[in-house]
Amino acid sequence: MTTDAEIVRLSLARPREFAALFDRHAASVGHYARRLVGADAGDDVMSETFLVAFRRRADYDFDRESALPWLLGIATRLAHRARAAEAKRWRALQASARVAVETAISDIEAASDRADAASRLKHLVPHIRRMSDADRDTLLLYAWGDLSTEQIADALGVPVGTVWSRINRMRRKLRLELPTDTSEEGDDGLAHIRA
Repeated sequence: MTTDAEIVRLSLARPREFAALFDRHAASVGHYARRLVGADAGDDVMSETFLVAFRRRADYDFDRESALPWLLGIATRLAHRARAAEAKRWRALQASARVAVETAISDIEAASDRADAASRLKHLVPHIRRMSDADRDTLLLYAWGDLSTEQIADALGVPVGTVWSRINRMRRKLRLELPTDTSEEGDDGLAHIRA
């Protein structure tokens, strides 16, 4: 009977031989992974374990006849990553839900304000061009993209607080740089960028 070490060694020259290792240990690795992270994520961890093992097969310790401990070690590390990613998604979802509740009332006003932003933009263009890319992206997603601050944060991969901070900073800066008669109403053309 061929040992796991022999299978791995053969697979270095003939990659298809690695399938025998999968056939031999997939059930054990899958069972272990599902117990660590649940059924759906466990299947993903099991598949990724064999993918990582295949890529790292040249580093295998050929003194070990059984590859199961090696495979379970890989699965353990992948399960940790899967749990961390899931926890991060839950924290982001909870934060987003809190912000959504806090801003739901102001979203109706924001939509109307953003509609006026396009007509005022021609006065702002030279000043917008001088902004950093991050500030410009935030402003344009808000004014043109018709996105809420939560959606902008998601689009840019930053916290919602960062979006609010950028909007407030841009608003102050543009107010200082623009004359006060940039619109027919006599405001500074920035009413659509709320603090």
